[in-house]
Amino acid sequence: MKTLAVNRKARFDYQILEKLEAGMVLIGQEVKSIKLGRMSLKGAYVVLKDQEVFLIGANVPPYQPKNTPADYVPTRSRKLLLKKIEIKYLIGKHKQAGLTLVPLRVYSKRGKLKLEFGIGKGLKKADKREIIKKRAVDREIRRAMKEK
Repeated sequence: MKTLAVNRKARFDYQILEKLEAGMVLIGQEVKSIKLGRMSLKGAYVVLKDQEVFLIGANVPPYQPKNTPADYVPTRSRKLLLKKIEIKYLIGKHKQAGLTLVPLRVYSKRGKLKLEFGIGKGLKKADKREIIKKRAVDREIRRAMKEK
């Protein structure tokens, strides 16, 4: 599985409780552009609307900028393909207070593009500071072990 796009801020801003996989409804030029690694998940999020799931805010620049249709919008909302059981499960989880659906990465699996998204709980500023301190301490420990 080749990873094509990653949301780096997702794991820093949210504690990921569960991960799910979904297909995406895309047009041909978007597929080509994503396979070249041009997609950006920065600021993107997943929402539930009327028993359907959508990826909103993901930026997919045109494959050939000079040959793009006039009505093409790079940040349009894209429908995610999930089974009914998974959608019902997500609806139940989404109703819980403080849980959000966060896109994590886009990758190709057997020639198809898949979106991995997680059910996440937002982290507070103090939690983020603790994480940064812990990483710094771990880094120092690894350095000290290497020198010996």
